[in-house]
Amino acid sequence: MKILLDLNILLDVVQKRQPHYQASAAILDFAIRNQCCCICAHQITTLYYLVNKYADHQQASELLDWLLQNVTIIPENKETFLQARVLVFRDFEDAVTSAAAQQQQCQFIITRNGKDFKKSPIPALSPLEFLAMQ
Repeated sequence: MKILLDLNILLDVVQKRQPHYQASAAILDFAIRNQCCCICAHQITTLYYLVNKYADHQQASELLDWLLQNVTIIPENKETFLQARVLVFRDFEDAVTSAAAQQQQCQFIITRNGKDFKKSPIPALSPLEFLAMQ
């Protein structure tokens, strides 16, 4: 099984955003323990930028190293973006996320914004919905 974690899940954990932290941390822990965690390549740069800006360079570097060791990073290329353009999404970043999940043959996208992925070929679940299935 492969699951793609949306950026909001990772940000919940990194920033300890309440009330979402606990569920997002639980899904991240599950995904890491079961070696099924995927993220999009563009999420790496966004996470690094935000942590570097709002925390510091050392924390951003440690996060980057941890991600590189523990998650599958889905490469995004021209094909990914062309596929995303065909999807009818309001938000292009969500379309890219969906296209990347499809290319990696993920079974689910884990997000707190399920409504943004209603037209996704890969089903979107909240962390709690996914964990309830396990």
